[in-house]
Amino acid sequence: MLTLGWKASAEQFGPHELLDYGIAAEKHGFDSIVVSDHFHPWKDTDGHAPFSFAWLGAMGARTTRARLGTSVVTPTFRYHPAIVAQAFATLGVLFPGRVFLGVGSGESMNETPVTGREWPPPGERLRRLGEAVELIKELWSDDYVTWKGRHYRTEAAKIFDKPKEPVPIFIAAAGPKAAEQVGKLGDGFICTSGKGIELYRDVLLPNLEKGAREAGRDAATIEKMIEIKVSYDADRDRALADTREWAALALPAEDKAGVEDPREMERRAAGAADNAHSRFIVTNDPDECVAEIEPYLALGFTHLVFHFPGKDQERAMAHYAAEVLPLLRKHP
Repeated sequence: MLTLGWKASAEQFGPHELLDYGIAAEKHGFDSIVVSDHFHPWKDTDGHAPFSFAWLGAMGARTTRARLGTSVVTPTFRYHPAIVAQAFATLGVLFPGRVFLGVGSGESMNETPVTGREWPPPGERLRRLGEAVELIKELWSDDYVTWKGRHYRTEAAKIFDKPKEPVPIFIAAAGPKAAEQVGKLGDGFICTSGKGIELYRDVLLPNLEKGAREAGRDAATIEKMIEIKVSYDADRDRALADTREWAALALPAEDKAGVEDPREMERRAAGAADNAHSRFIVTNDPDECVAEIEPYLALGFTHLVFHFPGKDQERAMAHYAAEVLPLLRKHP
């Protein structure tokens, strides 16, 4: 069964406006509401960065059905894993069966401004993430946890308010080693669309299965979630223009690495605005939209979270819910 979700872009909207859009998403029939977790947004002009933990509490209180989660929190630098464990245990108690914790190895723009420390290489970030996930699980399953790891320590730490069922942990991966880690530790897998089907088919999913096999787990039990960037509108020119809001996504990775200042990121992204559409499905045709999504369905992704780029999110979700979601729900 497909889960069809809406991406709450905390970099784009303030807490009140984002909350209103989340309520609208459930009203329009979206099954999940998935929020980003940024300290700094991608740009300074009109940028936002509401605190995702607090926002999810408000979102849960104003909705009744939609699953709620992050994509993604970095539980390794500005947040200690124990604090993340406490926060999501509380959310799990308040909204049982509706919450998942999505985690990733992070971006320097969100961590370095808070910690003031040098941003470590990918290998260390991945090791930190793996240890953080293990510690979070331990804190949810045991009491008075003394943890003496390579990166984290706790001393007789107990989370007093735990949900009856542990909150599922989804892990983001964009490369082979990270995908193996998902297979070993994750209840779910998170990735983003628009990077060439070969990456998912030949690299990420096979390595997820490899990690699961090595850990004695069944990869089929790991929920596969993908954020799909889509600009859908009856007016195709408007759909194309809306993508310019997310010009930073079109920058090569090397142009974003080590940039922590939203003003500098905005300056760099200005030159990529004409290419921003390359990361999105841009269409005014519902059948074309479904055809672009079908390769991900064929690979076994069952949780699709749609990221709409424009400022008028309710317009986008209303069109999409009326014209595209019914076609997807009929998909075999």
